[in-house]
Amino acid sequence: MPYTDLPPDHPATRVEPPAEPADFDAFWEKTLRTARAAGGAPRIRPVDDCPLTTVDTYDVRFPGWNGQPVAAWLLLPSEAEGPLPAVVTYLGYSGGRGRPTDHLLYASAGYAHLVVDSRGQGHDTPDAHADGAPHWVHGFMTRGMEDPHDHYYRRLMTDCVRAVDAARALPHVDPDRIVVQGASQGGGLALAVAGLAADRVAAALPDVPFLCHIRRGAGTATEGPYHEIVDYLRHHAPGRQERVFTTLGFFDGVHFARRATAPALFSAGLMDPVCPPSTVLAAFHAYAGPKEIREWPFGDHAGGRGATAVEHLLWLRRRGLAPEPR
Repeated sequence: MPYTDLPPDHPATRVEPPAEPADFDAFWEKTLRTARAAGGAPRIRPVDDCPLTTVDTYDVRFPGWNGQPVAAWLLLPSEAEGPLPAVVTYLGYSGGRGRPTDHLLYASAGYAHLVVDSRGQGHDTPDAHADGAPHWVHGFMTRGMEDPHDHYYRRLMTDCVRAVDAARALPHVDPDRIVVQGASQGGGLALAVAGLAADRVAAALPDVPFLCHIRRGAGTATEGPYHEIVDYLRHHAPGRQERVFTTLGFFDGVHFARRATAPALFSAGLMDPVCPPSTVLAAFHAYAGPKEIREWPFGDHAGGRGATAVEHLLWLRRRGLAPEPR
């Protein structure tokens, strides 16, 4: 696969950042205040039929957007005494939380691990719009494209912030050592939470993050969900692109990165056709907290593949966020 974006040594790789909506902070302050006012504590129950013996598994339901219940898995090292550092994982596009056996890395390394379902993308958290009807079809980028108040990512990003609120209240979790993590869409969501809940996040691990410099992504990605924007503008909203990109600006990782303060380890695949590296670098350069990036010169959208997990664990250890040896 060739370089689909600018090669890493090109001087234009550092692209002009996207314009930020003037009322960005007010929009998100009101959104999160309203969600938190809905209240509610997380509910947790053991998954009794899970065959794992070294990891204890729990089904968690916590209030997200508009107080609507969001599903998650909590995985703990068996016989953990805590309080443990916790990793909150957000998932890739069109994927849900799956099965507990899909998510063994962090609990095996001694962390509490909260895996958050994505509303409407998985099967355990429907996306209920204002009319109360659940929506399951794919095409999330264009839901509510004309108004940020109606956009899908307002609801999903609110869920993700509320997941950190919930994690802080869970048994065995150290509320001062919460790490947000994800790849692709999950990486973009981790960036959003790092910016929106900067006082509650100890570190961020955004891998090949989606939703960064969205306008550039729509113009350079050769695969993946940025094409939904292109199709929408081509067929449904000719001449309305400024309105569309203003809406999407409320969900752009570059703007969240400017508000984040926790240490972050980014990654980018320099042959990534889904999240072109210049979009990732735009968020990385904007990130306000201490930051590092792992660039994979021949990496596609899988980035560093299995090497990424090793990088994560070693980096967290150097940052003093590793569990105590048992």
